[in-house]
Amino acid sequence: MGTILKTNDLTKKYDNKVVVDNLNIEIEEGEIFGLLGPNGAGKSTTMNMICNIVRPTLGNVEFLGKDFIKNRKSLIDKLGYIPQDLAIHGNLKAWENVELFTSLYGIKGAELKSRVEESLEYVGLLEKKNDYAKTFSGGMKRRLNIACAIGHHPKLLIFDEPTVGIDPQSRNFILEKIKESNKNGATVIYTSHYMEEVEAICTRIAIMDNGKIIATGTSEELKKMVVDDTSSITLEEVFLTMTGKKLRDY
Repeated sequence: MGTILKTNDLTKKYDNKVVVDNLNIEIEEGEIFGLLGPNGAGKSTTMNMICNIVRPTLGNVEFLGKDFIKNRKSLIDKLGYIPQDLAIHGNLKAWENVELFTSLYGIKGAELKSRVEESLEYVGLLEKKNDYAKTFSGGMKRRLNIACAIGHHPKLLIFDEPTVGIDPQSRNFILEKIKESNKNGATVIYTSHYMEEVEAICTRIAIMDNGKIIATGTSEELKKMVVDDTSSITLEEVFLTMTGKKLRDY
């Protein structure tokens, strides 16, 4: 086990506005790392820079010990990204969506077919493989979104608020699948503004606000930063103390 991903002074500015401010995080292989913060904290911009979708203004990202921008071609197939906005095509069938995204990593023929069915079965959609994505419910679309990102067997999975706007049953299904993926060997980065989700699945948590990391640690460690008796405080109260904000307001 070692460091799988590290950001070094990662910064993003749009005109004169600093969206992500000098971010330094280090994620160990095998953990579920939670990035907790309100909407507008800079979580999605951070994920986009980590995934090499958005170029940082300053700083860099090291993935598997290498500069990700300089070594993108050799590293991109080690990463799977589940964005907050759905990245599926409504006019394609479920299996066609997964095939399209999985084939982008050079997987072909019988192996491609096997990976597609494996991914759909994993998210509980194999029986719906011939249905068009546009006919799916919100929760099913979220699950298909995940299937599209795992067919190439990435070492690092990044979930950017994957449960926004879905029903509790679908939310619980997705959280259980994230834990299962982690048990199967994937390292996970999980961003959310839902306190209970982060506390339920993450082994370590970073609190982010206004583009900055305020604190990092396990749930218990974060509580210890505020009070000696951790049984007397919730993680939500820790967030309020550190940021002056309530997550439920967002």
